[in-house]
Amino acid sequence: MKIISIETFTNEYMGLLRLRTDTGEEGWGQTCTYNSDITAQVVHRQVAPHVLGLDANDIGGLNQLVLEREHKFPGSYLYRALCGLDTALWDIHAKREGKSVCQLLGGTAKSVPVYASSMQREITPEAEAERFLALKEEFGYKSFKFRVGQECGHDIDQWPGRTEAIVKRVREQLGDDVTLLVDANSAYTPAKAIEVGRMLQDYGVSHFEEPCPYWQPDWTRQVTDALDIDVTGGEQDNDMRIWQHMVDTNVVDIVQPDVCYMGGVTRTLEVASIAQKANIPVTVHCANLSLVTLFSAHIMGAIPNAGKYLEFSIEGLDYYPWQANIFKPNFDIQNGELMMAHKPGWGIELDSEWLALSDHKVSYFGDWL
Repeated sequence: MKIISIETFTNEYMGLLRLRTDTGEEGWGQTCTYNSDITAQVVHRQVAPHVLGLDANDIGGLNQLVLEREHKFPGSYLYRALCGLDTALWDIHAKREGKSVCQLLGGTAKSVPVYASSMQREITPEAEAERFLALKEEFGYKSFKFRVGQECGHDIDQWPGRTEAIVKRVREQLGDDVTLLVDANSAYTPAKAIEVGRMLQDYGVSHFEEPCPYWQPDWTRQVTDALDIDVTGGEQDNDMRIWQHMVDTNVVDIVQPDVCYMGGVTRTLEVASIAQKANIPVTVHCANLSLVTLFSAHIMGAIPNAGKYLEFSIEGLDYYPWQANIFKPNFDIQNGELMMAHKPGWGIELDSEWLALSDHKVSYFGDWL
């Protein structure tokens, strides 16, 4: 089963990849969102030349080959591009077996619990609490995540007093029967993060994500050691040395790899395996409703050390207009859980109009002979 072509369909925000084999099989994947037009160039320059004409059966070997051939380029764009290849290969393999990717990985989950995840910092505490309450009533969410501090904020709040005000307001509005999570996005030094974390504990918040700059793991470890609340992180990381160090030195209580930042399913599973050996749960990061949430659901439905829930963005087209009409069926949330259809592969159909309007490029095996 040789790879004979790799196609990209992209705009600035989204990138889809189609892989075809000489046996007539076809798989769809996605590169990482944002600057996807740039990522597509990396696909055709630094990924496709290495794998065209090779056997599509060896997913792990193809991943390793690309990374070794491009070992001088260890940056984010290579992994963003690799994700397209890897996820398309998983789609092919699962379709061949007549299973969903989740089932191919050994999962049987009919649904995956999710937390409703806000991406907004400009929203007021009152408005955030109100929309959470409405979503709770409509979809049965039992868990909610919102933003605290200022992104890379150097101990600065989005505006004075917002963090404590929003924690208090959301807890009062939703009551004690829901789980609350917060994301600081690298906002704090250790001392400030510990101060904020103790306030979060007082309000029963259970998850404190990326409290310190992610490039300062020793800072985050200080916060983890000082608090009872679960400290989480890892979404930005794709280097296995960093993941191993993070696990070995107990930087966080819960690891949060992002499938598209990591380079696909294969490497995300490797992180999950590293964490499992240390009895650390995995709660994957997926902050938009592109295919990354679908990939993440299939993984969370299968790995033995899956965390309590999957991230599920609550932002609509007013916030992410580029999410519109990419694939169907859409995500189905019932009683706070994402329903799993378990159709072959990723179980979706790409929108033909979206594909027609995208920038299209194809690399063929013959191009590299």
